[in-house]
Order: sequence, then structure tokens, then C-alpha cells
Amino acid sequence: MTIHFVGAGPGAADLLTVRATRLLAAAQLVLYPGTYLDPQVLSHVTPGAELVDTQGLDLDRITARLISAHRCGQQVVRLASGDLSLYSALAEQTRRLDAAGVPWDVTPGVPAYAAAAAAVGRELTVPLITQSVVLTRAQARSTVMPPTESLAAFAATGSTLVLHLAITRTRELMRELASAYGPDTPVVVVHRASQPEELVLRGSIATIAEQVEAAGLRQAAVILVGRALDPTGGGESYLYDARRARSGTPAGSGTPAGPSDSVTSAGSAPTA
Repeated sequence: MTIHFVGAGPGAADLLTVRATRLLAAAQLVLYPGTYLDPQVLSHVTPGAELVDTQGLDLDRITARLISAHRCGQQVVRLASGDLSLYSALAEQTRRLDAAGVPWDVTPGVPAYAAAAAAVGRELTVPLITQSVVLTRAQARSTVMPPTESLAAFAATGSTLVLHLAITRTRELMRELASAYGPDTPVVVVHRASQPEELVLRGSIATIAEQVEAAGLRQAAVILVGRALDPTGGGESYLYDARRARSGTPAGSGTPAGPSDSVTSAGSAPTA
């Protein structure tokens, strides 16, 4: 039997992939993160399957359960919130499984930051504003951040910044970001993106902390920072520009664009 690590997406039961729902329906044991999951996600599990909420278990106990189930010949799904490529402890768990000779595979899920961007209808990479997204987190009572990955260093790039596991430090983090981005830079906080309890807060670096504190948010929230969040700013993509099509280069061909390959729209200067 293979241990299936499955991204459960941001929480909504209908944002799982088709593959994820098939694996859940076939599983005899499902380990899931109860803190972050809409209970309706588990409606995809066949009645009679064993469900284990992992929020009170450490990695050794979780992995021991996976290994034991494998040796008993059970079909096992280990659910993770969002996508397993970010903050899922996949590396630690699979190291232990490899050492025990237990096979495993990974099914990706919709990441929480993508669901947060969808909730506010924003693209995080906007021509003439930013073409990069930094996915990072805050460090408090958690693993120490590498010295080269300071928030100030990321902020200096001007990229759209996505902060995970940071909601309890919003005020402190906004103070750190203000000098690089400016106090009027748009900020969006999405709590439990895609779930029935979803809450969206819109503000700026100068104002968002007050909103977060008033809402009493303590977990399960993503913070988006950057000029790309302003719906009035930005240019237009060269890739789909009519002048490009008339030049004989097919739109969507993927030809790399140069520094002047964005078309500025009227009134494109970003505003908060």
C-alpha cells in the first residue's frame, strides 16, 4: 500500500481535485488537520473509514500511525491544508517513511494564497507593477527563519508579498514593511478562504492591523501585500496585445517579453 499525501485545498469541500476525492473515497484511514479544514471535506470519505484528527499529534505519532496502517495493508490518505508544497511538514514525514521503507506519493491541492487572491478577484502579478510573488511566513514560536530570508530583504524587491502563519503579528509586520512599500500600499487579509466562515479585510499597511485586531483573528488567515492588489493600477500584457498579433507573433505563444514589452494603459499609475 502507498501512503497518499493529499492537498485538501483551502478548506471548501468542492475545491478538492478529482484525484483527491477518488483517493478519499478509497481510503480506509484518513488523517486530517481538523484546525484548518471545513468538516464537509470529509464528506468525500467512505462511511466506515477511520478518521484521525492530527491537530493534537506530533510528527512521530502521525508517522507511526502511517507506518502501522501501511503494514496492515490499509489504504491511507494523509490530508494537508492547502497544497503540500508549502508549510505542510511533507519533508519531515516522508523522511521518516523513507527510513521505514514505506512508499508514498503526493496529490497537489489549491493553495490558500490562490484562494485568497480569488476571493478578492486579484491577479498577484500585474504588468508594470510586479511580476513576482514572494511566499513566506513570520517567525515567532516556530522554526527560525534563515538569515537571508528577512522580511526587509523580500520587501525591498517590491514583489507581491504573501504572509502565512503571521496573523497574530500583523501590526509588527506592517511596521517592518512600511518603509519599503509605503504606508498606503494595499493589504488584503483573508480568513478561512473559501470556507463558510470566510472573512475578507481590505486596507493598507497603515490601517490593516486595526481591522485584524478588531476582528479578533488568531489563525487560518493569509496576508497579501502589494500594489498589484489595487484594481486601478498596472499596464496590459504584451502577450495578448493587438499590436503583437498584427506583427505576426501568435498571442499566447510564450515568447519572452523584453523590458518595454508591456503596454501602459491610461491612468495606470498605481494608487492605494
